[in-house]
Amino acid sequence: MASKQISVGIGIPMIIVGAILAVLLAPTQIDIKETIEFVGSLIGILGVVIFISGLFVKKTEEITT
Repeated sequence: MASKQISVGIGIPMIIVGAILAVLLAPTQIDIKETIEFVGSLIGILGVVIFISGLFVKKTEEITT
């Protein structure tokens, strides 16, 4: 079973924020453009990894004694 909370709640917003940083904010900053592009790309890539990991999460049964 996929975990929609992880995929939708964390993965997609990170992808969107990373894209906004890399595409929209970086061209406005001349001095630190490469750094902002790198950080935005890194956030986006981590968002994709978290999104994909949310698809493979399996719920386990609770062990009771």
